[in-house]
Amino acid sequence: MSPTAEWWRSAVIYQVYIRSFADGNGDGVGDIAGIRSRLPYLKELGVDAIWITPWYKSPQADHGYDVADYRLIDPRFGTVAEAEQLIEEAHRYGIRVIPDIVPNHTSDQHAWFQEALAAGPGSPERERYIFRPGRGSDGTEPPNDWVSAFGGPAWTRLPDGEWYLHLFAPQQPDLNWEHPDVHAEFESVLRFWFSRGVDGFRIDVAHGLVKHPELPDLPPRPEPTDQRPRQHTDHPHWDRDEVHDIFRTWRKVADEFPGDRCFVAEAWADTSERLAAYVRKDGLHTAFNFNFLMSGWDAKDLRAVIDDSLAMLGAVGAPATWVLSNHDVMRHVSRYGRQTVRGWMVNERYEPQGPPDLALGTRRARAAALLMLALPGGAYLYQGEELGLPEVEDLPESVLQDPVWERSGHTDRGRDGCRVPIPWSGQAAPYGFSPENAAATPWLPQPTDWAARSVGAQTGDRTSMLELYRTALRLRREHPALGEGTLTWLDAPAGVLAFSRDPGFICLVNLSAQPYPLPEDTSILLTSGPVENGLLAPDHAAWLAV
Repeated sequence: MSPTAEWWRSAVIYQVYIRSFADGNGDGVGDIAGIRSRLPYLKELGVDAIWITPWYKSPQADHGYDVADYRLIDPRFGTVAEAEQLIEEAHRYGIRVIPDIVPNHTSDQHAWFQEALAAGPGSPERERYIFRPGRGSDGTEPPNDWVSAFGGPAWTRLPDGEWYLHLFAPQQPDLNWEHPDVHAEFESVLRFWFSRGVDGFRIDVAHGLVKHPELPDLPPRPEPTDQRPRQHTDHPHWDRDEVHDIFRTWRKVADEFPGDRCFVAEAWADTSERLAAYVRKDGLHTAFNFNFLMSGWDAKDLRAVIDDSLAMLGAVGAPATWVLSNHDVMRHVSRYGRQTVRGWMVNERYEPQGPPDLALGTRRARAAALLMLALPGGAYLYQGEELGLPEVEDLPESVLQDPVWERSGHTDRGRDGCRVPIPWSGQAAPYGFSPENAAATPWLPQPTDWAARSVGAQTGDRTSMLELYRTALRLRREHPALGEGTLTWLDAPAGVLAFSRDPGFICLVNLSAQPYPLPEDTSILLTSGPVENGLLAPDHAAWLAV
């Protein structure tokens, strides 16, 4: 990467799910103090930035994605002063800080919503949200057929007879982005945190802010047997064209501040062309590439996603980003350990067929990490993936806290399995997550067999997942071919991905069932597992110098 290029074009950004990263005060919940204590670890790991899930004041109905005050830190996590200290300390370690921002909805405890409830139907206070009368002669039916992403209807009726929209939980009322107060408030919030040194924002539900003004019913869904390529549909509340006007203004706000401030969009779109619209030169800087995460363990599928992503994003001058896991999907060690590899998403979950083969999943995860970190552009790591953590699929029902569990009528266990606090050291829970002799246990129970997966246990073990990530990230920083740029596909048999990057780098990933011989006149930089007799085993990857 050119030394003058913007840092975010090739950054490796580490997602901190704040509740589960490190507990500094012993209450069983991660916090800012915990993050500050682990900055040396993140520096040694070799990441460029951290993305922190919402730390704002919140009733925690959706673990922070229900914000009551965007200018205050929730007392569970710390204070604004502690956040400022974290930003300053992270910068001293060369680590940038990107908090989440949640613009689609607020908490039902936000001052605006409380004012709207008190003011009643037809009031100006209600115009900041989406209130409507119900359908039917007595107004007892929802205004339309929209459904919540967490299950059930997307409308809740109030005692005064009006309904309000919530595309997620009832405690998360959707804002009305046609109201000028909403625009002004979020521009003010951005400036509040930019002035305190944050380097950017991850935008939650970036594709959902604008709704069709008439709030029509949902379009019919394609039949499951329809195999035609995905086409963009004029959806009444997802990925509407008007959302880009909002983000063009946000880009201007970011550009008021020095230091290459940036945005990353959590944006779901029907096609790569639609996703690329979010990252045009006057819009947001980057967007998550969920198609890569959702790909099966198949060379043809992965190559198609890589080619499509690079072409569509390159056409608008934006870098690609690559991600394998996050706080909303099953951890990829467990996904890759199953015959059918899919990304388990809210409301689109696929029942796993039996327990995962974790040995297989780990081999594939190691290979996938080398593939992801060799591709042009940036990458996102989800805390614990560098430890090879699997999904915790046997959490007792009594401890489940994801709103999906309740909203689904206890039919969908939700996302808690990928959010279990990560292990740092020791032979038993809390594995260093909380201070020694902490008064509280971790907010979700950790498996009894995680001692061998802790940071302490893996540090110095050259065969461990942690040391693989550390080495890969070091080589990525040092090798001039890696980061932003292009790739050239090389001839390879079916089931093998092979590409070169200039100068002098080759990545091989063997997704076939047969060993693949390493090319002559190359030397090994890094492999995901042992190489015997010059053969790259199935489900293994290699970085080679030419």
